[in-house]
Amino acid sequence: MLSSYRQIFAAPGSLAFSTSGLIARLPVSMTGIGIATMLSQLRGAYGLAGAVYAVMALSAAALGPQVSRLVDRHGQRRIALPAMAVAIASASALLASAHFGAPDWTLFLWAAGLGVMPNTGSMVRARWAYLYSAEPPKLHTAYSFEAVADEICFIVGPILSVGLATSLFPEAGLLLAGVFLAVGVLLFTAQRRTEPPVHPTEHHKGGSAITSKGLQVLVATFVATGAIFGSVEVVTVAFAQEQGHKGASSLVLAVYALGSCLAGAVFGTLKLSGSMAMRFLVGVSAMAASLMPLIVVAELLHGTAALVGAGAALFLAGLAISPTLITAMALVERLVPAAKLTEGMTWTTTGLALGVAVGASAAGWVVDAAGGAAGYWVPLASAVFGGLVALVGLPRLRGGLAPRPQARPAETTVPH
Repeated sequence: MLSSYRQIFAAPGSLAFSTSGLIARLPVSMTGIGIATMLSQLRGAYGLAGAVYAVMALSAAALGPQVSRLVDRHGQRRIALPAMAVAIASASALLASAHFGAPDWTLFLWAAGLGVMPNTGSMVRARWAYLYSAEPPKLHTAYSFEAVADEICFIVGPILSVGLATSLFPEAGLLLAGVFLAVGVLLFTAQRRTEPPVHPTEHHKGGSAITSKGLQVLVATFVATGAIFGSVEVVTVAFAQEQGHKGASSLVLAVYALGSCLAGAVFGTLKLSGSMAMRFLVGVSAMAASLMPLIVVAELLHGTAALVGAGAALFLAGLAISPTLITAMALVERLVPAAKLTEGMTWTTTGLALGVAVGASAAGWVVDAAGGAAGYWVPLASAVFGGLVALVGLPRLRGGLAPRPQARPAETTVPH
């Protein structure tokens, strides 16, 4: 397994941009929960905290693809640095407004400014595509590595953010997220030789990357996938509370992420063949099928046994996540032109973010009306919907795939 991953880091500069990209990605999992924790402590209002969090998420969904589109047009360094500066300024203003008791409307204003945070995950994957687009096995392994890195971020980030905010001072989680963003982006953009070249203006014609019919299918499926993630998180907290062990919910959710992390690590070592579009459909279908045991556990077990069973069922469900997301990113690389790759990848994460918001809201309503066990029907319904979208959109995915490019020269230095 390790030899497969060592191969991708043989390219000069690859370890540096991947590591710095990991640091720059941590704020994605820290910022929202950091805002919610900070405001619930300082203002004593969970409703306000959730609303400010939602504004930040909607702003990221609206502005994120546009920032990435500028990255494709003008280069990673030229756009990521000013975007990072605006995000840091917005986070600083939000911290100050919360700390000094500024009017509530200022919180929403600064939260909206955080929507321009550069999508480092997409930029990292664009660099891997630049290095290995003509070597599918290596690109597959690289995307798998980044999926594992994403899982690590979403395991470690919230623990850091909430832990610091509750043990030190309320603003600590968001403050550390800002530090990680500044340090990570500065280190990442300093890696000049692996930055993908800017394509000529004529390569950007044809409008946004989202005009690709195949990408539209992926984004719609990712909305459903995000709804799975958002609803599982909300329902698991409520379900654990009903069983008398609310604190155990974080462990159950960590096991869910662990399953995905392990599956991604193994998936990256496999030598795959056959239809990539069909592989994506199988992955989405597996996500739906793997959630069914969770329903059985939630309905039949109680107390500690229910939480142990839920953890085991979620570990099983997690095994389908990373392979599906890895395949989706590989599809994006084939569905959109290289000149629009960062934007195309950002659209998928935008779909995920929107889905998380929808899934969390829907799960909250079901839990309030029928309890935690019934709430687990929300992620299952979301997964079934995603499977149907992927099935109906399969011809679009197959028809939009571009042929593999020819191998690039060994030299990877980009003139600037």
